[in-house]
Amino acid sequence: MAKEFRLPDIGEGLTEAEIVRWLVDEGERVEADQPVVEVETDKAVVEIPSPFAGIVLQHGGKAGDVIEVGSVLLVVGEEGEGTPSDATDEQAQSEDEHAQSEAAQPTAEDWDRTDDPSSVAQQAAPIVGTLSEDAEVLEPRGSAPSAASSDGIKALPLVRKLARDNGIDLAAVQGSGPEGRITREDVQKAIDAGDRQREPAPVRSEEQAPAQAEPERQPDDRAEPKREPVSQDRPADGETQKMSRLRRTIAANMAKSWAEIPHVTTFDDIDATRLLETRAALSHRHEKKIPLEALAIKAVLPALDAYPEFNSTIDGDSLILHSARDVGIAVDTPDGLLVGVIRDADEMSVLELADEVVRLGRGARDRSLTPDELTGQTFTLSNIGAVGGGHGTPIVPYGTTAILSIGRAMYKPVVYDGDIVVAPVMPLSLSYDHRVIDGAQGRRFMALLIENLEEPALFLAS
Repeated sequence: MAKEFRLPDIGEGLTEAEIVRWLVDEGERVEADQPVVEVETDKAVVEIPSPFAGIVLQHGGKAGDVIEVGSVLLVVGEEGEGTPSDATDEQAQSEDEHAQSEAAQPTAEDWDRTDDPSSVAQQAAPIVGTLSEDAEVLEPRGSAPSAASSDGIKALPLVRKLARDNGIDLAAVQGSGPEGRITREDVQKAIDAGDRQREPAPVRSEEQAPAQAEPERQPDDRAEPKREPVSQDRPADGETQKMSRLRRTIAANMAKSWAEIPHVTTFDDIDATRLLETRAALSHRHEKKIPLEALAIKAVLPALDAYPEFNSTIDGDSLILHSARDVGIAVDTPDGLLVGVIRDADEMSVLELADEVVRLGRGARDRSLTPDELTGQTFTLSNIGAVGGGHGTPIVPYGTTAILSIGRAMYKPVVYDGDIVVAPVMPLSLSYDHRVIDGAQGRRFMALLIENLEEPALFLAS
C-alpha cells in the first residue's frame, strides 16, 4: 500500500520549508534512507532521505514551492499503485453518492404511507478509504514520530543519515527520546566520543582557508584584499527584487536584535606582532594555514570564564549563565551572512579549532551545514578583517549578550617608551547588551582579551 512521508520538523521551531530540487523523479525507484529531496529552511539547505523503499508515486510539490511541516512531502509505493489522494478522492465521491442515496431514502412519514416496508431500499454502508498505518506522520508538537523501520530501531531519517555519514551503528546507540527513540543529540554524542579517541584528520594544505575568505594576510604583505568584480549591469529604474528566504531570515533576526537589545560598542586596537608571529609559527610547524579565528577563540575563552555575563541569555527577569562555550563564527557566503557554531570550543586544541573553522566555513558556503550547526551559539566572533574591514558596530545575535569583531591588521606608527615604531595594529570592536553588561565590565573584558591577544603564550598555556 502507498505510504505518505510528511515533512518533519528538522530544525528548532521549523514551520515550513522551500523545496530546492528533487533528487528522485516521480516514477523512479528510491531506496530506504536514500536522499530524495533538498529543502531550504530559514538558514540551511538540507537533504531529506526517504524512510521507505519503492517507486516515487507523487511529489508533495515542485521546486520553489513552500510546504508546511506535517504536509505530504512524498508518496512511495509500488509501480501502478494509486496514491492515498486517489483513495481520498474515491472516498469523497462515495460520500457524495451516499449523501444522494440518503436523500432518496423514504422518511418516517413515507414509512407510514408504505404498504410494504420490505420495498424500502436498505441503506448501504459507506466506502471508507484508509492509509497505511505505518505512514510517516508528524506527531503533535512536543512529541516526535518513532520512525521505526524494519531493523526495529526508532530514529528519524535525518538522524539515520547523520549516523550513516559518520560511521555510527545505531544499534549501539542508547536512545533518549520518547519510547527509546534515538535523537540527533544521541548520535552527536556518539560521534563526539569517537572523535575524542581519534587524532584530527589531516587537511590538505590547499584547502585550509576558511570558506568565507582567504586567511588574513600578514601585515608585511601590502597588497589590498581581494575584491569581487563589480557588475556593470544597472538595474532598471524602480526594479523590484524579491529577497531570498535566507535574506528575509537575516533581516528579521537583525531587526529583532536591534529593536530589543540596547547595544553598546567599545573599540580598541592591539599590537598584533606576537599574535601573527605565533600564527605563522604554528602554520609552519604543522604545514597548514591556521585561521585567525582559531587563535582568537582561544584568547576569548579565559575572558568568558572571568566574566560569564558575556556568555549568557536573558530569559524574562532572569539571566541564564551558560556552562557550554559554543562559539559562533560569522561566515560570509554568496547567499548572505551565516553563523557556524563550534560546540564546546573550550575542549578543543588550537589545531582542532582550526579544522573546525575550516569545516564550518566550507559547509556554510556550500549550504551543507545542518540547522543544529547554524544555531545555538553562546558567544559570537566575526573576522571582518578577512574581507578588509577595520572597526565596526556588530549587532549582537538575539539570544546572546555579546559579539566580538576583529579587523584587518595594518602597519601603523606606535609609541613605545617614547619611541615611535611601526607595528601591525589590529582593530577590535566589542558589542554587548547594556541590560546585562555595564560599560566598566565591558572594558575589563576587553582589557583581558587584549592582554591575551598581544601575548598568545598566556592563553596557549591554559
